[in-house]
Amino acid sequence: MEQMKVSIPDHFILGAASSAWQTEGWAGKKDSQDSYMDIWYKNNKNVWHNGYGPGIATDFYHRYKEDISIMQEIGLTHYRTSINWSRFLVDYENAVVDEDYAGYVDNVINELIDKGVEPMICLEHYELPAALFEKYGGWNDRHVVDLFVKYAEKVFERYGRKVKHWFTFNEPIVVQTRVYLDAIRYPFEQNTQKWMQWNYHKALATAKVVALFKEKQLHGQGAKIGVILNPEVTYARSSAPHDQDAARIYDLFFNRVFLDPSIKGEYPAELMDLLHKHNILFEHTEEDLTVIRNNTVDYVGINLYYPHRVKARTTAWNENTPFHPAYYYEMFDMPGKKMNPFRGWEIYPQIMFDMATRLKEDYGNIEWFVAENGMGVENEFKYKDESEVIQDDYRIEFISEHLKWLLKAVEQGANCKGYMLWAFTDNVSPMNAFKNRYGLVEINLEENRNRKLKKSAFWYKEIIKAREITVKNDDFIK
Repeated sequence: MEQMKVSIPDHFILGAASSAWQTEGWAGKKDSQDSYMDIWYKNNKNVWHNGYGPGIATDFYHRYKEDISIMQEIGLTHYRTSINWSRFLVDYENAVVDEDYAGYVDNVINELIDKGVEPMICLEHYELPAALFEKYGGWNDRHVVDLFVKYAEKVFERYGRKVKHWFTFNEPIVVQTRVYLDAIRYPFEQNTQKWMQWNYHKALATAKVVALFKEKQLHGQGAKIGVILNPEVTYARSSAPHDQDAARIYDLFFNRVFLDPSIKGEYPAELMDLLHKHNILFEHTEEDLTVIRNNTVDYVGINLYYPHRVKARTTAWNENTPFHPAYYYEMFDMPGKKMNPFRGWEIYPQIMFDMATRLKEDYGNIEWFVAENGMGVENEFKYKDESEVIQDDYRIEFISEHLKWLLKAVEQGANCKGYMLWAFTDNVSPMNAFKNRYGLVEINLEENRNRKLKKSAFWYKEIIKAREITVKNDDFIK
């Protein structure tokens, strides 16, 4: 197949992402500063691949200068990470800052800026303090919303005039979906009501932090605030009404539950009706709904990895079990789909175009960017050449195909401002640990976590410099 070049707009972000808990390690962490991820690992270590967890991670805490130099070498325009809420404070009730950890964050932000890499900072990437999880049930308690705002205020006071890109949460739906809806993670409690209460309180926390951002007049410093969501581009099995209904309801529960309050300032009426019907409506006040309505985000990051395919239920729902949104749908395993066999996820680059179209048509063409996209592969050492460089051509193809569809959407008027690869380096993931590698940069666990650029890093460097990619000249791009 012939190839052709597609240009990348001059100011289009080409960066990479990670998080605090997945990179820093526990060096310098006080015993009282565990996060939810830390206590999950400590209490359920056997499910983490080969026992690797957040304890050492990639040791970014000690090696951030080395890593940021590599970012500069590759030419990353932006780097997204998080501040670890559980470590930033020593007193969560009164928001007393841990000067040791805050000093480390100072150094990371300054180093990024000095090296010409724009920092993008998220306030919570699964790093809910364990003390708040154990005392209040985490985001189930309205008080935790207020504590999060206190934490955000301390962060803004310290870094608000340096950092221009802020986000309240990364994937705010994930933790409670795994813990309370599907009960597949510690502490394994199926409770659909708690799931929905966590969803609501995180949406409210975003609105309250946006209000604080305005109060601090940080927009005047040229900064913006948003949230990073992971709506799954959802496709019905068929055009039949019953399949279309299944996809629409899935979309309500898992995508619009955050898209709508964050961007439109309101919840979909149909979702509210379903919450009433199944007795899982979140506790709320009209005053809080007004806060949500009046404090929508400036922009959104969207994490996109794979499509989600559903169909109408073909088996009866067990009415003796608590309500689960799957009452309305079943997963659809589409024959012939292209798969990443290591991660078990479908590869369907058109999700980029379809999400861009949706944000343009249904959400006022809000400014957004791809906050995560990437390909996890197991046993990557098998692909090393004679110079010990991983030849990850599969990752280059994956990024190229997804960027192709994304840039086509931009050409057609989508307000997408960039693409962030997950991840900058290989890093620890929940349960899978280092099993599936995502990085541009290899972390060698056998050799003191030494870093080595993969072929994709050199390729990414070239497309950042040239502002163009080479893609298959298929019917789409014509």
